Amino acid sequence: MPHTLASPVALSRSPGPGRAVHAAAETAGVVLAGLGVWLALAVLGFLDRPYLEVSALAVGAGLFPLRQRFPVAVALVLAALTGLAPCVGPVAAVTSYTVARGTIRARRRARLLAAAGAVVVACATVSSPWLGPGSVPYGLALGLVLAPTAVIVPGLVGTSYGQQRRLVRALRERGDAAERARRFADSEARLHERSRIAAEMHDLVGHRLSLISLHAGGLELALDRADPELREEAVLVRRTTQDAMRELRQSLGVLGPLGRDTGADALTDATGTRADIETLVAESRDGGIAVELDWTGPDLDTRPARVRRAVHRVVRESLTNVHRYASAAHVTVTVVHGEETVRVGVRNGAPPAPVVRAAHVGSGRGLTGLRERVELLGGTFDAAPLPSGGFHVDAAVPAEPGDVPAPQRPGAGAETTDGVPGTVGDTAGVVPGRPTAQALTLLLGLGALCVLMVLGTAFVYAGAPHQDAGPLPLPRVGMTYQEVTGLGVLDNRAVRAAATGHEPPRPAAAVGCVYPFTGATESRPGALTIARYCFDSAERLIAIDRFTVPSVQDTSPWETP
Repeated sequence: MPHTLASPVALSRSPGPGRAVHAAAETAGVVLAGLGVWLALAVLGFLDRPYLEVSALAVGAGLFPLRQRFPVAVALVLAALTGLAPCVGPVAAVTSYTVARGTIRARRRARLLAAAGAVVVACATVSSPWLGPGSVPYGLALGLVLAPTAVIVPGLVGTSYGQQRRLVRALRERGDAAERARRFADSEARLHERSRIAAEMHDLVGHRLSLISLHAGGLELALDRADPELREEAVLVRRTTQDAMRELRQSLGVLGPLGRDTGADALTDATGTRADIETLVAESRDGGIAVELDWTGPDLDTRPARVRRAVHRVVRESLTNVHRYASAAHVTVTVVHGEETVRVGVRNGAPPAPVVRAAHVGSGRGLTGLRERVELLGGTFDAAPLPSGGFHVDAAVPAEPGDVPAPQRPGAGAETTDGVPGTVGDTAGVVPGRPTAQALTLLLGLGALCVLMVLGTAFVYAGAPHQDAGPLPLPRVGMTYQEVTGLGVLDNRAVRAAATGHEPPRPAAAVGCVYPFTGATESRPGALTIARYCFDSAERLIAIDRFTVPSVQDTSPWETP
């Protein structure tokens, strides 16, 4: 009977070199995808701590091969690492796909995907001020970008693929069950028909033979005193008829149901034993045939009745054929009784002269019946001429035959691990090229997810404020001259000239002042606001003064100079 696999993913495949190479290739692929994301973010300038993110990717690569043994723990840890380092996203995506495809039960799948997505968002939000784009809102945005691409979408794709595969497997199993049921029904129909034919033959032929035996018995009694010689002929007819009845019942057993061995009432405790075979050999010797018996092993008296009957029938039919076709040849009967098999062989040499076969001798069904009887027990049968001109009959019968299924019809498809013709597990029997197409589809999907991760992360980082963004701080008292000029406060000659003669007194400790251009306009008509930064001898800012000076206009605004 075909065997079916219990789990869609566990698959019960024995580990081997090919399996290890496949796992190593998967790990290398996801690591390369993660390095691609890391490199793209580094080129765009969105990696503040590149070595820390590479370390997180290395940890994710180490956990990736354990995703089928510890699916829940690995998925959650990789989700947390993805929130800390976006380059771990491809590893988490493939893990979510694998886990959702069937590693865990369906009831836990949705909760695991939701929990993993929440872990990505939480880790990205909490770590954003130190490892992410900056403030908490931008960390939350980054988590909301990474959760769908690294967990939710791959998990949904894996769930869909796993459900499709389980549905196909269920349909295959249902089709296989229907095919087995049809075969069983056909077999039962054949068995009933064979049993009906056997019963009709037994009733018709058996009835006639019984009448012959009855009349022969009456002749035997009538001729007991009248003619003793004719009485012996009547006795011979009666015994031959009884033998014919017994052989008829045994032969019709082949047409009976396969599930039971019919004709058991015709057996005796000695049928098929060594004494029985020796008796058959002795009868052939008495008939003028040179027969030798070679018996190896213990007697068959402890073996099942159908095994002993098969041995008896092989030897008897073979010797009968020798009587018909090669009565002058030397015959060897071999019986080897082993622990598991009983082997029977009958070989005869070439007859001294060609035998002329009568047209009415034999029906041609003897060897065919022997083959059916032996094969029904799960044994093998072979009968063919020898190169020397003789003939051999060899049969191997199980010593303890079990329930043997009916032979499969020629041309039927071979059944394999899934019980489906032409399929092995999940991969064999499919259309050539389909695994390659599926692998390319998954690779393209992973590439698209990596692109989405890079774009989403780049948008979040680009929108987050940086430390050097916004207006520069104002100078304050106590800063050095270099610090003040670093803030863009530089002396302007025009402003200094405008302040000359109109500025208030400088501080007593001031050794120099700077008059920057502030870009201010007139505070009122004819007045211009000026800022003054005075420094002491240590080049420290000691005063910041603002005052107004009169503005000078040579011409009116509407006049052309």
